[in-house]
Parts: sequence; C-alpha cells; structure tokens
Amino acid sequence: MKQGLSLRVSQHLALTPQLQQSIRLLQLSTLELGQEIQQMLDDNPFLDIHADDPVGEEFGPAQSDAPPPREESDIDFGGEAPLNGHEPPRATQTEAASEPAADAPDYGDDTAPSWDGDGSTETVADDGEWGGDAPAKKNNLGDDSEVDATDLARGNESLQSWLHRQALSLRLSEEDRAALRFLIESLNDDGYLEETPEAMAAGLAPHDLEQQEELVHKFTMAMHLLQSLEPTGVGARSLAECLTLQLRVLQQAAPDDAVIPLAMRMCRQPIDLLARRDVKRLAALCGDSEAQVKLAIAMITRLEPKPGRRFIDVERNIIVPDVLVTKIGRTAQARFRVQLNPDVVPRLRVHDVYAGALKAHKGEGHQALQQRLQEARWFIKNIQQRFDTILRVSTAIVERQKNFFSHGELAMRPLVLREIADELGLHESTISRVTTAKYMSTPFGTFELKYFFGSALGTETGGNASSTAVRALIKQLVAAESTKKPLSDSQISEMLKEQGIECARRTVAKYREALRIAPANLRKAL
Repeated sequence: MKQGLSLRVSQHLALTPQLQQSIRLLQLSTLELGQEIQQMLDDNPFLDIHADDPVGEEFGPAQSDAPPPREESDIDFGGEAPLNGHEPPRATQTEAASEPAADAPDYGDDTAPSWDGDGSTETVADDGEWGGDAPAKKNNLGDDSEVDATDLARGNESLQSWLHRQALSLRLSEEDRAALRFLIESLNDDGYLEETPEAMAAGLAPHDLEQQEELVHKFTMAMHLLQSLEPTGVGARSLAECLTLQLRVLQQAAPDDAVIPLAMRMCRQPIDLLARRDVKRLAALCGDSEAQVKLAIAMITRLEPKPGRRFIDVERNIIVPDVLVTKIGRTAQARFRVQLNPDVVPRLRVHDVYAGALKAHKGEGHQALQQRLQEARWFIKNIQQRFDTILRVSTAIVERQKNFFSHGELAMRPLVLREIADELGLHESTISRVTTAKYMSTPFGTFELKYFFGSALGTETGGNASSTAVRALIKQLVAAESTKKPLSDSQISEMLKEQGIECARRTVAKYREALRIAPANLRKAL
C-alpha cells in the first residue's frame, strides 16, 4: 500500500446556532413567535422590550452591515418597472444589534455554541345548512331572569358556567348536585356527553360493583336533569338523541303537529339515511308517505346539531394578519401598499444598563455573560431577518397576483413557490416556511400566504387557469344553481369547458369537497 498526500476541495453548509435559530423563527406562527420571545425575555437578562420609540442599541451601532430599514413597499400596478430592479424592502421595528468583532471573546471551547457568526442568516435550504329554529325553553332562573342563551354566549360565558347558574335553582341533595356538576364538567364543546353513566361510574369506582350501581343511578338521574336545561339538546350522547330532545320541546309547543312524531321516528332510524336524505327508505321504515317524510326532514334540518356551539369563544379563532395590503387610489393606476402589521412586530433591544456594566467590569463569569449578550443581539437580528423575509415574499406575491387584489379570487393566476424563490434569490423551502401560518390582510379578506399559490389548469387558448380561481368559479356556479335541479359534477365540468377551462369531473368533485359543498342529491330542495 502506497502512502501519499492529496489536496481536495469541497463545499459544505455548516448549520451554526444562529442559522438554526433563524430557520426555526422563520417557520413559527405569530402566536408561537410571541411565546418564543417571552421565553427569551425570561431567560436572557440582556434582552429588553418596550412600547416606546426605540433607543440605545435597538437598531444596532454604525458598524451594522444591514441597510436602513424601510417600513413599507408601494407597488404601482400602472407602471412597467419590474420588481427585480429595486432593492428589496426591509422589515420594520427591529434591526440587528451587534458590537465590533474585537469585543467578542475567544472561548476556546469547541463544545460551546458560538454566536460570533459572520452575520449571514440566509437560509439555503359543513354545518352550514343546520339552523337554530328549535325554540329555547324557559330557563330555571326564576321569572325575573329572562336571559337568552345566545345573549350569554355573546358575553363570552362558557357553556359550563351557564349550566351551573341554572342548576343553582334546582332543589337537590348534595350527592345529586355533585353528580350534576360532574356531568356538566364532562360535556365537550358541542354540548355532548361522550361517556355513558356506566363508563363514568366504572372510572370512579373500578373495584366496587355496589358503588358502581349507585353511581350509575345517580348519573342517570342527573343526566335527565341536565337534558332539561337550556340550551335544548345539551347532555345528549348522540346526534339522534340531541335532535329527539329538541323535537320533544317542539311537540310540547305544538302537540297536534303530525310531522313531529314522524321526525322522532326518523331519528331512531340509522342516522346515515337521514344524512343522505333517503326519502324512499325512510318512508318505508317509518310507514308514512314520502311527502310527509320530506316535511319531517325539512323540520330536522332546522334544528341545532351542536347545542354548545353558540358558547364557543370565537375570539380564540381570530387571526391577526402579519402583512397589511391597502389600496391607494381608485383609478386603473391604483397602487397597493404592502406593509408589516405593527401589532405583531416586537420592539426588542439590548438592555443598555446591563450591556454597559458588562463592558466596564470584567471579572469572573465575564465570558459566559458576554456570550448571552451576543446571543441577545443575534436573536434581535434573526427576528428582523424573519420580518424582512416575510415582507419581501409578500411584496412579490402582491406583484404576481395583482389581478386578485383588483378583481377578487376569480382573477387569481397560477403561482408556485419556485417562481417567488427564483425572483428573490431564496430557496424554495424558505418560501414554504414563510408562507405557512402567516396571514395577509387584503381588500377581500384575510388569507394565509399559501392561499395565493395554486396549480395550473389548461385552457382551450393554450393558457393556464389557477386552481384557486376554478374553485371560486365552482362556488359561484353552485350558488347560482336551481335548488330544485342542482348541478352535478359532470354538468359543472361541462360548464367549465364551455368557458375554456379543461377540468375533469373527478377534479370538480375534489374541488367541491375542498369547498365543503355537498353533492347534488343533498343540495336538492325537498
């Protein structure tokens, strides 16, 4: 075996701690980012946040290699200047804060993560048809309290709290009251009991059969009391039982209505027959005419399948947009301003007092504290880099989808991640991270950035149509159809072909299901 020396040149990407942090921050949502910032504020004493105008080291010293930030980007849809010919817009509110490299200590320990990078953080890697016509029963709070459950829900009172208030007026023993309270706290968000009294009793007394029987009796009595409270249908163990409870209330109000007993018999049949509106099968099983079955189905669809839905706190579903797009001007030369939402951009800075004290006093633990200071500066820089990238990607999206911002989703054009990546000089995976769980406020509503990307469908003219625009067109066709003769998937496919869009029946079915539109047989009016 002959020994020798050889020279080999190779390239590899080293994921430094700051690069790993930059990638991780980029893919976080606004809520997750807030939690990450709060965690860093608790762990790092050199990091500070405030609501006043930034001072001190917040935007970094003069040695920073980043250009001055720009707060917003205006896109002129009337001009011909391409986006590539301009400097990409920078994010607002935060900027890297760093000291000269001479102040950085030499750790000499290869095992400790180093935050003394070169400054580069580039990442190279339906319930719609259900109503609420079932009348609400009088509550048990007394004659002086005429409070509607919907009004309580608007006040953000929970379902459990509303039921506990009603239970206060019931004359119960301590054991019965405890059983009722246990059932109320066992309800899910829809107002259903997911466990039977037997299962709950077995969980409380797994080895005592006599106590289990007593608990089953208590829970059964408490369940009947719970089902007598408002909203009607609460405490049911299945959809059929929930609908039956509401039908019983209707029967008390209109005992002579012959449709209500038929609707109750239909609820005792397999629920999938009711979901499919199988009129012939239901008529045969219930022994009534198809005309009466249709009236009963119409009555059932007006009931509330989820009694607890009105109490769900809708504020937790509110989406705070990361980017704001506003229209400037009303003419054909209108421009759209793209800017970051100032409510989601944190104002971070390095704590001046602690940083100054660290410079003046060098003693035991100085190197460890210096590393935490550098870590805080890199965190600020990575936050700034995150919002800078979001703004650049959003600006490119608005430029590409300018027809959408002028005319709506029917004017959406095909767009893939690679187009934006090539335009901004970023990797496709970076664009994917940026567009996930990030939202843009537009004149037509708030959308996730991924919404603006869609595959292309061929047209007769040789061009392409966006799948998003095709879905919007399908929704429009279904909204304009006759309820007596709804459009089938094949008919919708033919209508799209008449407009020059090649869309197969199976593709129409896939888009219809994505839009949560029921099949033609379920959309047909009875």
